[in-house]
Amino acid sequence: MNETSIVVVDYHKGNLSSVVRGLTRAGAHAFASDDPDAIASADGIVLPGVGSFYDAISYMAEHGQDRAVIEATHGGKGTPFLGICLGLQLLFERGDEGVPADAPTVPAPDPRGTGLDAGSIFEADGTRWVRGLAVLPGSCTRLESARLKVPHVGWDQVHITEHGRPCPLLEGFAEGSNVYFTHSYALGADVDEDDVAGVTHYARNFASVAARGSVFGCQFHPEKSSAHGHTILRNFVRLCS
Repeated sequence: MNETSIVVVDYHKGNLSSVVRGLTRAGAHAFASDDPDAIASADGIVLPGVGSFYDAISYMAEHGQDRAVIEATHGGKGTPFLGICLGLQLLFERGDEGVPADAPTVPAPDPRGTGLDAGSIFEADGTRWVRGLAVLPGSCTRLESARLKVPHVGWDQVHITEHGRPCPLLEGFAEGSNVYFTHSYALGADVDEDDVAGVTHYARNFASVAARGSVFGCQFHPEKSSAHGHTILRNFVRLCS
């Protein structure tokens, strides 16, 4: 039987080796690539969590990786996809992390930037946004707290939602499991609750696991989350088989 082939998308913003190693331990033939053709032809796609929203989506849009992911995943009906940390955030419609103050904007038909290409900068709700992959609806914004340290770094709990209980990515993943986070931005309250499989509270409640069809995302780093993270990666490899 052929080994499951999973591509880790390389958008040239950090070291991807820990993600590749984690997927390999979970039973996949995992490799990093920046080639849109490799992304389009793999059995599974992982978008890792390094860099800022603006930098990552700008590179992906400039090099055709955005279209490869969007077309391959087909809104959750195509190639299995796992976004990790920033990779989860990029699945959504808009983010405001790292958007240059002097970059030109384009007119947006609505506050979500519907119809704009990934990487487009637009203004809405008094904020400068950059358009994400828009596979799922919703925004990504900074965690704000006068009491807690931001970024949110360390081990924290994931609470499984009603939508998340039958989620195949979370099979064998216990309610309240502690996993490893490192982030300053998180999904906002405008995310569709039907796409939220797990939630975490730090500064505010945010979706820490998203799922729709064959598209999944984790705000935490499964490759750094010991046995609980290995469960996530093993489940994803199985879904790609």
